[in-house]
Amino acid sequence: MKADLVQLGLLLFVSALVAMLTRRLRMPYTVGLVLAGIGLSFLPLHVHLALSNELIYSVFLPPLVFEAALYLRWPELRRDLPVIALLATLGLSFAAALTATGMHYAVGWTWGSAAVFGVLIAATDPVSVIATFKEAGVHGRLRVLVEAESLLNDGTAAVGFATALSLATGAGGGALQAATSLVVGIGGGIVCGLAAGFALMMLAGRSNDLFVEFTFSTLTAYGSFMLAEHWGFSGVLAALTAGLVTGNYRRARRTSEADHAALESFWGYLGFVINSLVFLLIGSREAQMHFGNVWKAVGAAILLVTVGRALAIYPPCALFARGRLRVDPRHQHVLFWGGLRGALALALALELPPTLPFHDQVVTVAFAVVAFSIVVQGLTMPPLLRRLGEIDAAPLAAFERIP
Repeated sequence: MKADLVQLGLLLFVSALVAMLTRRLRMPYTVGLVLAGIGLSFLPLHVHLALSNELIYSVFLPPLVFEAALYLRWPELRRDLPVIALLATLGLSFAAALTATGMHYAVGWTWGSAAVFGVLIAATDPVSVIATFKEAGVHGRLRVLVEAESLLNDGTAAVGFATALSLATGAGGGALQAATSLVVGIGGGIVCGLAAGFALMMLAGRSNDLFVEFTFSTLTAYGSFMLAEHWGFSGVLAALTAGLVTGNYRRARRTSEADHAALESFWGYLGFVINSLVFLLIGSREAQMHFGNVWKAVGAAILLVTVGRALAIYPPCALFARGRLRVDPRHQHVLFWGGLRGALALALALELPPTLPFHDQVVTVAFAVVAFSIVVQGLTMPPLLRRLGEIDAAPLAAFERIP
């Protein structure tokens, strides 16, 4: 216990130093954290805190999803919901199918392993992009599209992963049962999020104590997730829905600006701490992995995932080209290149059973794709945003922290 606390203190100290350094270097914070995590592995002070599925999926993920959904306004989300839903369902299916097919034929993985990898690696986590948006003051439709698509994408990817894994391991009962499980997982997660969100926020509304509200909001994030997972539904979608309910319920109550700022500061700091730990541990884990015999698979996966992301964005957006929901081509470019991979993809990879064919390769390649995404796409996103005219010359503070 004492050793774990020392490790936690060390990681928080390093994350603070990285925040200061990356601000001076004008480097995305998440990139600095991954590189710092790699560097820690070569020092005498090794990081012993394990990056496990339980740690990411059950401890880190619920508050991260909840915090991101907390700032989405329902009127803005409802206006673009058809676009966002199509990107996060049909688009994700296109990306997963292309990646799975490519990994099967190019690398020789079994269809089951390739399909599971295709779904899990389709989950996006554009932390760097959203951080840049927040610090640069980017609002409007682009920010809603990027944040909401990522959140809904994560929810559908998590449900799709469970379905693909059950089929790959022979636990599923066929295509019809898999489709039924998919629908039930999505619907049940949303219902659990609505129930937990409204119930706990109504209780919180009976008190004017901000600390009570902080406590109830934390319980909402974890409670909705655990309730859904207990009944076999999507915990990610439950936490997403609960965050959406909490944020919009508070606005409907016309809470004071000071109270809004206090809650946002609380969740902003919690998001900062959790994301810091996640990306430091990703870097530490990357340094311990051996890629010697999987470079072909890594190269193929990076290419396929990139092309798959393009397929997930451009064709679905083309369906709205002549209507009021038309997506500006510049926004499509940001959605394409801003679809970074992160915590959820790794959590799902670490959940794979050892009996899955090519298990070690799937996990190793997933970590490599995530590292490429964070470093290469993370470093090039701010220049792309400036080139597209979505942000001005990025202020120094744009890379100061993550949301």
